[in-house]
Amino acid sequence: MNTLAIRMSKTLTALALLLSAGVALAAHHEEKKDIVDTAVEAGSFSTLVTAVKAADLVDTLKGEGPFTVFAPTDDAFAKLPAGTVEDLLKPENKDKLTAVLTYHVVPGKVMAADAMKADSATTVQGGDITISTMDGKVMVDDATVTQADIEASNGVIHVIDTVIMP
Repeated sequence: MNTLAIRMSKTLTALALLLSAGVALAAHHEEKKDIVDTAVEAGSFSTLVTAVKAADLVDTLKGEGPFTVFAPTDDAFAKLPAGTVEDLLKPENKDKLTAVLTYHVVPGKVMAADAMKADSATTVQGGDITISTMDGKVMVDDATVTQADIEASNGVIHVIDTVIMP
């Protein structure tokens, strides 16, 4: 092989390596965010995110999982009786807040199609939530799933319109 051919071969190899690194970097940027980051980015879960922080559950919900989170929106929290959220966020009520939040989490990744086949699920809190289908909508206890199957790197989020209580 002559010198020009060797240099061209090395240049093409280097170019191929750079291109593959660029593809890997682009793929890395397209990776899904975890459950917490997905909720923060959505913008309609600020009360939930505040509560998760107050209960020291951020690291857990950023963990490997997988988790299924039935995530109440800010509007869902606003439906609670006046003062409920503020009371739950007090440091002395951390255990109660943790129980409420973990009642919204089911271990594993349960997509809507699978949830519709079930009639209940055991939550991380330990209690069972009732799952039903009414008029084509999935209900979790008294909450309606308004958006399903928001995939995250460590599970799935289903948006609900009501805070469910253990």
